[in-house]
Amino acid sequence: MSETQAHPEIRDAVRKLCARFPGPYWRALDRERAYPTEFVKALTEAGWLSVLIPDEYGGSGLGLSAACAVLEEIHRSGANGAACHAQMYTMGTLLRHGSQAQKDKWLPKIATGEIRLQAFGVTEPTSGTDTTRIQTFAKRVGDRYVVNGSKIWISRAEHSDLMVLLCRTSPRDDKGKTSDGMSVLLVDMREAKGRGLTIKPVRTMLNHATTELFFDNLEVPAENLIGKEGAGFKYILDGMNAERILIASECIGDGRFFIDRAAAYARDRSVFGRAIGENQGVQFPIARAHVQVTAASLMVDHAAQLFEAGKPCGSEANMAKMTASEASWYAADMCVQTHGGFGFAEEYDIERKFRETRLYQVAPISTNLILSHVATHVLGLPKSF
Repeated sequence: MSETQAHPEIRDAVRKLCARFPGPYWRALDRERAYPTEFVKALTEAGWLSVLIPDEYGGSGLGLSAACAVLEEIHRSGANGAACHAQMYTMGTLLRHGSQAQKDKWLPKIATGEIRLQAFGVTEPTSGTDTTRIQTFAKRVGDRYVVNGSKIWISRAEHSDLMVLLCRTSPRDDKGKTSDGMSVLLVDMREAKGRGLTIKPVRTMLNHATTELFFDNLEVPAENLIGKEGAGFKYILDGMNAERILIASECIGDGRFFIDRAAAYARDRSVFGRAIGENQGVQFPIARAHVQVTAASLMVDHAAQLFEAGKPCGSEANMAKMTASEASWYAADMCVQTHGGFGFAEEYDIERKFRETRLYQVAPISTNLILSHVATHVLGLPKSF
């Protein structure tokens, strides 16, 4: 397959690293729902998880497109970057809006891997993606905030040292700007566990280290407030745009994984005395998947370029995530169909990747909400809610 892609040196190095963690490694983890500690450690030591951290803090200081290349190649190799991708977009909240003292304290340790910033505490059981209705509340008491409430679908909380937590510091005002009154706290998970923070694992159809969090009078030092109190919602928006673009790049990697596997199988598998890939009923879906993934990758590249240039990119980030996730899901279904019964066999890794890529029709934002955003913010249609 002929492809011209940015950051070829990064892609080649990431492919070589991932080759040390082949299918059997991921299958074993999937069976046990275990965290890929060795894989994350290898990525950290190679510097791939600190590509967005400026060099003055020990990172590479590269742009979002470089991070996209890393995650795309991880997923194309058959691995899963969900175990560690949050560090790439959550640190942006700290970098862009944190105090100099906060950045000096945390970013160098995040860059070396001494500290893991992998948890992003936003979603709640009653609010879902209606973020302005979160209820977790942080009350200022002297030099500390006292936090009460809960979060759900918080991935990697058991494997993170720090968490970026969005909570209310003043009640929601339906007559004013509903996004006001939310603040961002940087929570040291090592100190919080058992001292007001309870983590409950949530078992799902894929190995995603997902949890529910409960806060019961958790005390967080006031010095861990990022930026200004009450302005936290806008601080996490940049992180959300980066998250959607990075996850879109993972979907591109997934899509190419499925296409690679399906094309190879269709060339080699012989039924009725001929390769199944000779049949248009087999080759056309593979070709269509390639067309869709290639087109989606251009949207992802465009969104990443806008983000790197500091230009507004909310709509583009949403469209990149939607087109990439739909392309990868089509490719996943095509790959299973091409393999027939073998597509359901664990040893082929396809059923695992099939489950993993399905997530991105729902997270980190559902397709319907993306369509609503495009309808109202791009096309000027009236809001439906």
